[in-house]
Amino acid sequence: TGAITLRDFRAQVLDDMELERERGITIKARAVAINYTHEGKVYELNLIDTPGHVDFNYEVSRSLAACEGALLLVDTTQGVQAQTVANAYLALEGDLTMIPVLNKVDMPASRVEDVREEVCNTFGFTPDETINASGKTGIGVDEILEAIVKRIPAPPGDPQKPLRALIFDSHVDVFRGVVIYFRIVEGTINTGD
Repeated sequence: TGAITLRDFRAQVLDDMELERERGITIKARAVAINYTHEGKVYELNLIDTPGHVDFNYEVSRSLAACEGALLLVDTTQGVQAQTVANAYLALEGDLTMIPVLNKVDMPASRVEDVREEVCNTFGFTPDETINASGKTGIGVDEILEAIVKRIPAPPGDPQKPLRALIFDSHVDVFRGVVIYFRIVEGTINTGD
């Protein structure tokens, strides 16, 4: 997406913990903001990478509370897993718009059409709602970003009302101090205030 400069690029950019990097899994949710231009208009997309494993359900539910939509990422070499269903139900309970993404389509063991059918049957999507993708090769990234802009609604809050926000994460940065991640529900924050 161009959000990371070549100098800052490394494998598993959002995985900070040693165990995440070692095992190739997400344990701690991470938020990132990117700018995406669609049809001449620049959109700021605030994305949260959440764990997929059922053991980290609390991390997922807390993150979903701060979102309008969710990408339902399904590994085409494995198909729909129990944690996929659990996380999808969390998104549905939060009334989030879901976009089904079939990932790892570049892998030799990928079963794209079988998994597409499984996703459609399990969650009620139509085949044309699914997006083929590969995190490794970049297949489908443009289609996913376009789907986010077209399918997921903008935040509904009123910027004129008093400020209300939901804190969904925080961490300590040695240079900046405590960094808080929050979703503004209503109201406005201006820089320098």
